[in-house]
Amino acid sequence: MARIAERAGTSVPTVSKVLNGGTDVSEATRARVMQAAHELGYRRRPRLGPVAEDPRGARIVDVVVGHIGGSWIGPVLGGIEDEAERAGIDLVLTRARPDGGWVGRLLRRPSLGVILVLVEASAPQLHLLTTAGVPVVVVDPSSRPPADVASVGATNWDGGRIAAEHLLGLGHTRLGIVAGTRSHLYNGARIDGFTTALRSAGLDVPPGHLVYCDWDREGARAAARVMLAEEAQRPTAVFACSDMMALGVYDAAGDAGLRIPDDLSVVGFDDVQESAWATPPMTTVQQPIAEMGAAAFRMLQQASPATTLPSSERTASRIELETRLIRRRSVAPVPGGSGQSATGALR
Repeated sequence: MARIAERAGTSVPTVSKVLNGGTDVSEATRARVMQAAHELGYRRRPRLGPVAEDPRGARIVDVVVGHIGGSWIGPVLGGIEDEAERAGIDLVLTRARPDGGWVGRLLRRPSLGVILVLVEASAPQLHLLTTAGVPVVVVDPSSRPPADVASVGATNWDGGRIAAEHLLGLGHTRLGIVAGTRSHLYNGARIDGFTTALRSAGLDVPPGHLVYCDWDREGARAAARVMLAEEAQRPTAVFACSDMMALGVYDAAGDAGLRIPDDLSVVGFDDVQESAWATPPMTTVQQPIAEMGAAAFRMLQQASPATTLPSSERTASRIELETRLIRRRSVAPVPGGSGQSATGALR
């Protein structure tokens, strides 16, 4: 702790407060201490005796969410709660607000572990939790977690690929992509899977037909409106990296007087409730959202506080659950095309 204090430019008592979740520390100081602890590879001494089996004598699990709006979060929490109820364990829900205070709250209360959902946690934040002996599982991480942090996600790359192959099989060769946040791991995987399938067919996404909309429906509507404006260059099909952005494409098609799927085919990603309620119902790549939450809880049950090994020697599991195409009525053969798949079968 003295080395951490020296590097962070503070005192040993202040370092102790941060490492134990104390509240009377400024956020700037807290961030410096967390960063210094991460850089120095700080870890607590291993606990001995019966307490090591259940480090805090707790029967609760912390679930930390980045936000509680939207249709995606509900099924994840439902999957976690179903498993927790079967195990006789209570859940505590915490919002990960930008000030980072959620980390201190977790350190101050007894917990069997933490499940992070839609939280962009920094490496120092995760390090502080794991060195305190708190097992952590991240659901659908937006960036690659450290080696000692477990995670569960979906086969995003494969989901992008099957969306492209479905459209290619119906004769579509002029395609657009409405993407989410550029830096997010799963966003890049979906785009890469889609474009890899296009390249295998000798095609590419034309300039201006790949747009980033940060998962926002209105942003997707505005970007798709530009994409659909020039009839000669207009895509015959659009792949959106989330269902909510795909609904923005629906909005833009309506603005342009285009009919789905007669004039424009649309494929989304996630299979949230709104995709089935859309007019027409949306073809989408289904993530097993509730199953991801359930798997995260089971992974946490199997985890044990990795306090006996240096961080460089710890490893945690990463699992990916299968995505699949849900065919509805937002996709049709390319207008004026044969409507045949690669195998020649009429769809």
